[in-house]
This record gives sequence, C-alpha cells and structure tokens, in this order.
Amino acid sequence: MLDNLWKKKTTMMVGIDIGSHAVKAVLLSQGNEGYILEDYAIEPMSRGAVVDREIQDIEAVGEVIAKIRKKISMKAKEVAAAVSGQTVITKIIYMDIALNEDELASQIEIEADSLIPYPLDEVSLDFESLDVNESDPSKVNVLLSAARTESIEARVAALESGGFNAKVIDVESYAVSRSHDLCLSQLPEDAENKTVAIVDIGATMTLFTATKAGKHIYSRDQIFGGEQYTRSIVSYYNKSFEEAEEAKITRDLPPNYTFEVLAPFHTILMQQIRRAIQMFLTSSGADTVSYTHLTLPTKRIV
Repeated sequence: MLDNLWKKKTTMMVGIDIGSHAVKAVLLSQGNEGYILEDYAIEPMSRGAVVDREIQDIEAVGEVIAKIRKKISMKAKEVAAAVSGQTVITKIIYMDIALNEDELASQIEIEADSLIPYPLDEVSLDFESLDVNESDPSKVNVLLSAARTESIEARVAALESGGFNAKVIDVESYAVSRSHDLCLSQLPEDAENKTVAIVDIGATMTLFTATKAGKHIYSRDQIFGGEQYTRSIVSYYNKSFEEAEEAKITRDLPPNYTFEVLAPFHTILMQQIRRAIQMFLTSSGADTVSYTHLTLPTKRIV
C-alpha cells in the first residue's frame, strides 16, 4: 500500500496524427495485459490546411486541434506527434564503438553535413545507437534522423495553439513500425521473427513500412489514398466532395455501389500494396514473397 503511494505517477500523453483529411487523437494507458484505450477523438481537417504532409495553415490546424482538446481528458496535456514526407531523412551510419555519447554527437554532426541535402542550421538532428555491426565489430550501427526544423516548429506551434504541450515529435515511419508488437496477436504464430509489412492508408498518401523481427528495415510513401475512393463516388453518383465523404462513412449509397465503386477501389488498392512489396523486395535484393496474411477491411474505408 505504501509502495503505491510513493510511486511516481506516469504523465498522461496523447498521440496525435495530423493529416490532410482529419486530426486523430488517442489516449492510452498500460494495464497488465497490454495497452488500454482510455479516450479518442477525431475532427475533420480544413481542406488545404495540410498538403503533402506539410502544414500550410498553422492557425487552421490549431483550431482543429483545439476541438480535439475539448474531447480528450483534460488531465492529459502533453502530446506526441510525428513528421513525415520528403523533408524527413533517416539513415543507418556506422560509427566507432569506442566513442562516448558526446564524441558520438560531435562526429555525427560532421557526418550529417555530407549526408543531408539541407544546410545544417535548417534541420533538427537526433540519433540512436542500435547494435554492434555484424560485419565490423569495431563499429556500432547508429540511426540518424533529420527533419526540416520549420516542419517540426509548424507542428509544435499548431499543437500549442490547440492547447497541448508538444513533448515528442517522432518520425512517422518508425512510429508506425513500432505498432508491430501490437499487431502480432492478429498474425500467424511464426510472424514474430519474420518480415512483416504495415500499410498506413491516408487520404492522399499511403505509407508502407516493413519490419523484421520487430525492427524497422524499410519505408516508402506512395501517392494514393482514400480520397481516390471519394472522388470515384463524386464522379459516379454526381455528388459534391463533401456529400461523397459523408456517404462514404455512412454508406448512404445505392446497393450496387459495392460493385460499381468499392470493388474497383479494392482492386487498385491491392495493386498499390503489391507494387510497394515489389519495390521493397527489389531494394532488399529478394525476388519472391509469400502472402501469408494480406487482408483488406470490408466494412469501412475512409
């Protein structure tokens, strides 16, 4: 009993996904059997406020986040978000294993100058030591992450405008890969040590990531998303974009829409995923893959 009184309480943190279609937020806690969804919220994004994963209108995004703030437990003030897109660069570099943390930081800044196609005063850098290099035990594998500072500052400003304190700005592809462990219970028993792909389908962009034994090994963006499905409804049933969005979610569409619109979209989506898999195989030097668990939602695609 006394032990519980002296234990430091874990700060509640909200995870927020800022997209071009909507802002989504979740509040998680950890129980004995895993994570528990304590709260969640979603609010539509103003069109044009976020384009190609870059915030174009901080004030508009902040107003949407403020609506999220009212829906999420007021006890949770700190938030984690992520950056993605062409302004984000991640790379594994090899450093001398004997370097201490300060020496490593200095050496990485020197290395980054030749690896990053932007002036260093315009980017934010971070790194993480991973494991000893198998080919050369005198080297350690280090994950270098860099993002345009203006992209990070735009997210921080929007989050603070909405009433949150930005605690963590992650790299989206790595954040998605870390959901690997949460997905294992839904996969075949031998998936833990195999290569697993995770596909995040957004409104206009699809993020394909691959993990092997739980470690992130590959990611790639594709210009494709649920908005293509919406535009098919617009053209097929002569609706406005807003009406098509609403109909897509409520499924207030003619009975034959499944065959006229949804099935063709499913086909294109499968083609996009297979193309992403083939690109991954080409980059990794493999030439075959076994589709042991490739499924698509049938109830709702947004």
